[in-house]
Amino acid sequence: MNKRVALVFSALILGAWPAMAQKIETQVDANAAITRVETALNHLTVIQLGEPVLSVAAGSEAFKVEWRENKVFIEPTEPNVSTNLFIWTKSARLNYELEPAGTVARMDFAIDEASAGTPTPKTAAAVADPPSQATVTKASLLGGKPVRLASYKLEKNRVQLVVKDLYRQADRLYIRYTVDNTTQHAYEVGKSQVFFLQEPQVPAALTDRREWQLTASEAERIDSQGQRPLEIIHQEVRSARVEPGQETVGVVGVRLPSGGRGPFVIRLVLPNYERGEVAATVIL
Repeated sequence: MNKRVALVFSALILGAWPAMAQKIETQVDANAAITRVETALNHLTVIQLGEPVLSVAAGSEAFKVEWRENKVFIEPTEPNVSTNLFIWTKSARLNYELEPAGTVARMDFAIDEASAGTPTPKTAAAVADPPSQATVTKASLLGGKPVRLASYKLEKNRVQLVVKDLYRQADRLYIRYTVDNTTQHAYEVGKSQVFFLQEPQVPAALTDRREWQLTASEAERIDSQGQRPLEIIHQEVRSARVEPGQETVGVVGVRLPSGGRGPFVIRLVLPNYERGEVAATVIL
């Protein structure tokens, strides 16, 4: 599977189950869950398990399904076709319903299972480059890194921005993030901006925090020669309006500057917040 595929970072948009959902007879509880998978033509969805895959079976040839070690790759080849998919490992059988190929904005990019016998809720969010944007190989697609956060607490009466994953290829960086609104008013996400700090002076205590989102107090400890905006090559958000008590997911792609030594520090900023900017600082 060496096709080039548009960079996607799929959205989890859970719709209602069909009235006549598929049923599985004579099964133990660990094998009973059925996970819906949203797909899109010419795009790849990856299921990553906690142990090697022994075998897979799909109910229709309208989906190309391959596996390698603990990863299963799914690509629809025809529109308007749905089917079921089984994955067997040493300890379990996992069950999936592959939805008809839809829009890229709704597709699932990656589904990570904590262990083969206990499927976990999908957490990937959907966004992708339009066909005219840069593409990446499957190897790069699977090389995304989750962003860690030393301490995160969903505070009341705030709009909070959390960076979830980073996908990088050459000079392009794609950032997936969530926006949580715990205020009493709706929040309009608006267009995001991404800055990089010029000649950042990162304290020794923070130099080992690559792919970390810093807390506000940690970010204040970094001195620099100012910040410079990065070129935005793509951005998309699941919902531009976040109602009170809700969250949304977005992705922004930027072009990174070349050269430079030491840690690379970026700031993702969202506008339109009455209490100041909604921002996240990440060390690359």
